[in-house]
Amino acid sequence: MQLSCVKENGAGETRVALVPADVKKLAQLGFAVSIEQGAGAAAGFADSEYAAAGATISGDRAALLRAARVLWQVQPLTVGEVALLPKGALTVSFLDPFRRRELIQQFSVSGVSAVSLEMVPRSTLAQKMDALSSQNNLAGYAAVVCAAEKLDRVFPMMMTPAGTLTAAKVLIVGVGVAGLQAIATAKRLGARVTAFDTRPVVEEQVRSLGAKFLKIELGETGQTAQGYAKELTAEQIALQQQGMAKACADSDVVITTAQVFGRPAPRIINAAMLAGMRAGSLVLDLAVTTGGNVEGADAEREVVTSSGARIIGCANFATRVPHHASQMFSSNLLAFITHFWDKEAKRVKLDADDEIMRGCLLVRDGEVAHQALKKN
Repeated sequence: MQLSCVKENGAGETRVALVPADVKKLAQLGFAVSIEQGAGAAAGFADSEYAAAGATISGDRAALLRAARVLWQVQPLTVGEVALLPKGALTVSFLDPFRRRELIQQFSVSGVSAVSLEMVPRSTLAQKMDALSSQNNLAGYAAVVCAAEKLDRVFPMMMTPAGTLTAAKVLIVGVGVAGLQAIATAKRLGARVTAFDTRPVVEEQVRSLGAKFLKIELGETGQTAQGYAKELTAEQIALQQQGMAKACADSDVVITTAQVFGRPAPRIINAAMLAGMRAGSLVLDLAVTTGGNVEGADAEREVVTSSGARIIGCANFATRVPHHASQMFSSNLLAFITHFWDKEAKRVKLDADDEIMRGCLLVRDGEVAHQALKKN
């Protein structure tokens, strides 16, 4: 069975969906692997490494798409590229399906099956396939490293002949995978860390990492069955902003990670809160591509507020560490393919009775298969 991987063409995307080490493992399953020339270059993987592992290198992107029975990508193809895929092909990538309905429609028209990696269930069995968590983990790390580089002061407390330098104060908003890694990384760099989340259940996790938990009374909140924070009401968001204003003003770095899958990110940091922050302080918005947690955040450029605080938005902080991000992503996809591989038939089983497949298979042989998409 032909498995193709083409070069990512999204702006600022540095990752590749397949790394050379996994080519041999795919060959052992029964795949013939082809990859577009230069696909791994930005992540530090040379064409020669793929060739040595047994992959075929091609400079003809369209031909790779037309030949693919399985296509691995980080970001989705364009609608026009989906039209090149053969009927019966399977694509596995991030899809952002609720904001890319025209893409779902093209999958249907082309008779292509599509798996959305964002929708892999968060379960013990699916943990090795959870690409969203693996990339968010690295995003949390990379955001803190970015902040440490750009902040006008050091992170750790230092005793010097010229006096004591106080540790930087870091506020993490949202204690999911990215938030937890951000807390751990900021602590390792010596910062004083405070974290906030609408789910009281994560307080113990925050404290276990050596950070303080900011408590704000919001009334009934909780989390979804998948472990994500439930969407707040307008009144609760207002209470949250009031409670966080002082914490933001007291912080040198604020990192926001709050997202609600399939909906715009909640607006957490507003202009009034930014105005209270000191000149030179940083606000990093990890949700900027889904609407942003921070008023005025821009994925394309750094924004300086009237108070002198700086807002940094990035489409995906994991792209700042593409080598390891690609390794983790490729491993996630390999685990997915291996789990659903039918050794006798030499094909991927699109088993609708399987909980994992049912959760992430959006389109099967051209028919919309996911209940959430059918409802919308």
